[in-house]
Amino acid sequence: MFDDGTVLDGKGFGYSTTVFGEIVFNTGMVGYTETLTDPSYSGQILTLTYPLVGNYGVPNPSLTDKDGISTFFESNKIQIRGLVVHELSLSASHWNMLMTLDEWMYNEKIPGISGIDTRAVTKNLRQGGVKMAALVVSDTEINVEEVKKQLATATHYNSEQFMDVVSTKQEVVYGSEEKSVVVIDTGTKNAILRNIRELGYKVIRLPWNASFEKIMSYHPNGVVISNGPGDPQNCPDTIETAKKLIEKNIPTLGICLGAQIIGLAGNTQTYKLKYGHRGQNKPCVNLENNQVYVTSQNHGYGITPESLKTSEFTLWFTNADDKTVEGIKHKKQNCIAVQFHPEAAPGPYDCKFVFEELKNLMEEGKSAKK
Repeated sequence: MFDDGTVLDGKGFGYSTTVFGEIVFNTGMVGYTETLTDPSYSGQILTLTYPLVGNYGVPNPSLTDKDGISTFFESNKIQIRGLVVHELSLSASHWNMLMTLDEWMYNEKIPGISGIDTRAVTKNLRQGGVKMAALVVSDTEINVEEVKKQLATATHYNSEQFMDVVSTKQEVVYGSEEKSVVVIDTGTKNAILRNIRELGYKVIRLPWNASFEKIMSYHPNGVVISNGPGDPQNCPDTIETAKKLIEKNIPTLGICLGAQIIGLAGNTQTYKLKYGHRGQNKPCVNLENNQVYVTSQNHGYGITPESLKTSEFTLWFTNADDKTVEGIKHKKQNCIAVQFHPEAAPGPYDCKFVFEELKNLMEEGKSAKK
């Protein structure tokens, strides 16, 4: 049920419950395991546009790499509030599957609905923009009018405070190398941690509101401000920290929400996109070499293009489809940011060089030529 009055009937799966959240769509063909555990989806009901979902099951959540980072999941739980699909595969087959998608969602108390015309849902969101919705899975008859009343009074996504839900509560350290990178956890994906480890750096994961002084007490070589859910303007503490990182010229990389936070710290403005960018197939142009890269994305907010003119940044990447801002570089300091996900897997590996850019800033104080 949408807040515009649209009611769709389907077959429930997962857990029987009622949830409210902002409904969005993702155009990826694979990767539902990683997608559902991405903290950027906190507070949202997700529609997958690919028509068949669940056919390769779900791997073992307890499997980790040598650093204790989950091998196949982007966080330690399902982050979406509910899932909307056209067809759910009730049988699944894959060499490393442990359970079906239905079983996984039941175990984590997340509701799902199948038998939905997801093309119609996507067209509704593209034409009218994202909106609040209710997803009800029940063994008994559903009182539609009662759900409408509940949806009308539910907390709106734009007003929700997500950081205390998705961010770590205390420091977490991965690795033992002398060189280190602090990750400000505004909802970080595990893939970001893995990519920094692959650079040969220890990772120090800190809460979203860690102060500049706290960060610098670790003497990091660089800082990454991670992805995450919600409006960047709801992270004032992180914005203030980013201002100091820029001022002190600490090599810094912002990813997704982190890019918006860094932009706000450098005098840009942000806005909410009509229906966001969510998928593994978004073309972005690197203005330094005019090359198009295929990127993975998941965001509902962006940097206002016009605000770059009076900001501390120059445009680095732009979206080939709608000309939105996809990457920025500071005019003077060692600070870069991208709106897409250079760490994404599954999905394109085209942009992993962004982490090499950060490494060069940390080791040489200059950008890599790519």
